[in-house]
Amino acid sequence: MRSSSSLLKQVKNTNSFRGYSTLRPLTTVRPNGVKPSQTSSLYKANVSNMFGQSNNASPLFAQTQLIQKRTYTTAEGDVVKVPTMGDSISEGTIVSWTKKVGDSVKVDDVVCSIETDKVTIDINAQDSGVITECFAKESETVLVGNPLYRIKKGAVAAEAPKAAAPKAAEAPKAAEAPKPAAPAPKPVETPKPVAAEPPKTTTTTAAGAAAIPGERRVAMTRIRQRTAQRLKDSQNTAAMLTTFNEVDMSALMEMRNKYKDDFFEKHGVKLGFMSAFVKAATVALKDQPVVNASIEDTDIVYHDAININVAVAAPKGLQVPVVKNCQDMGFADIEKEIGRLSGLARNNQLAIEDSMGGTFTISNGGVYGSMFGTPIINPPQSAILGMHAVKDRAVVVNGQVVVRPIMYLALTYDHRIIDGREAVTFLKKIKDVIEDPKRILLDL
Repeated sequence: MRSSSSLLKQVKNTNSFRGYSTLRPLTTVRPNGVKPSQTSSLYKANVSNMFGQSNNASPLFAQTQLIQKRTYTTAEGDVVKVPTMGDSISEGTIVSWTKKVGDSVKVDDVVCSIETDKVTIDINAQDSGVITECFAKESETVLVGNPLYRIKKGAVAAEAPKAAAPKAAEAPKAAEAPKPAAPAPKPVETPKPVAAEPPKTTTTTAAGAAAIPGERRVAMTRIRQRTAQRLKDSQNTAAMLTTFNEVDMSALMEMRNKYKDDFFEKHGVKLGFMSAFVKAATVALKDQPVVNASIEDTDIVYHDAININVAVAAPKGLQVPVVKNCQDMGFADIEKEIGRLSGLARNNQLAIEDSMGGTFTISNGGVYGSMFGTPIINPPQSAILGMHAVKDRAVVVNGQVVVRPIMYLALTYDHRIIDGREAVTFLKKIKDVIEDPKRILLDL
């Protein structure tokens, strides 16, 4: 019996093994901001994570596992498969083909975009060549591991034929004989009025459903479908209850107006309200850790890290990117991260990891003028804070009726693990911190 090393050597020296190319790089989705030159290091890191540095498995087994993840070679070219796009994602929809059949591609060129139920992912070319076949059309669903496109490596697309050069001006032709005069036009008959046909009552759409005149049907994006499903599942699963409070924004607005210019000059970002509320929520979550917990089967899972999702309205639907480890961040760090994530969401460039791992959510409907609302919990989390518009209202302060800028706050929580006492205490803590921001410095 041959040793594993000899078998491995034989595999490496073979052009193909079980129909898969043995020297092909992994078909990967390069994360945002990663340069092509960094791909090899990421590849090595992924291999180390996959098999472990101290893995005692046979080298042949490891090599075989890698072989099965690569593109495979046919007589017409190399077939690239739909790559893994994240945990729990098994399929996606082709949004667009950036490269068509016959187009040349270079390494790291975007070939197509695939929309999953979480994010839209750009698929980058791993080799230079010419696209010879696409196995799916736009708007079609593709499964992870299925063929995506075929590429002929090293080939160059044929150039389009150049337009023929204009011929030299020909000598002027001899004067043509005068043409006979055109016959006089016949009198135009007045068309008789024809009764208009009654409009059809129904038409059939591409989906096969009958459409009523004046209506139009647009397919829901996968992100919108997933959002709708998760929100409804949340309503059906959690015992949701909402508690309310109001917060006087005078102190926070005064601090913001006083230091916003210095803050921008030093940190390069504007000082907004979101960083203050994220910090206030962080203080409150430390004080009431059950609000930062979640239910898993019959267990309550307490999370040490405070990862706060911030709801963002993106072109393709609601997105909730997460600001991670808020307990270790200051105002400037939070503002920069929120700005970065919001920009990615608006440009449909959020990576999957940008929306994963959240333990609490803040939704700010106040930017659209919302006065009051009850947000829905983002599962598997157990609570969500709703912010609303700041309005001048008459309030009583020290026995006197005065006008103050007031914001209504709403906390929706899962009553299965959070009692009313914890929920009210949590929201009151946020109110106290916002009305007196010095509490953050004093850790009160």
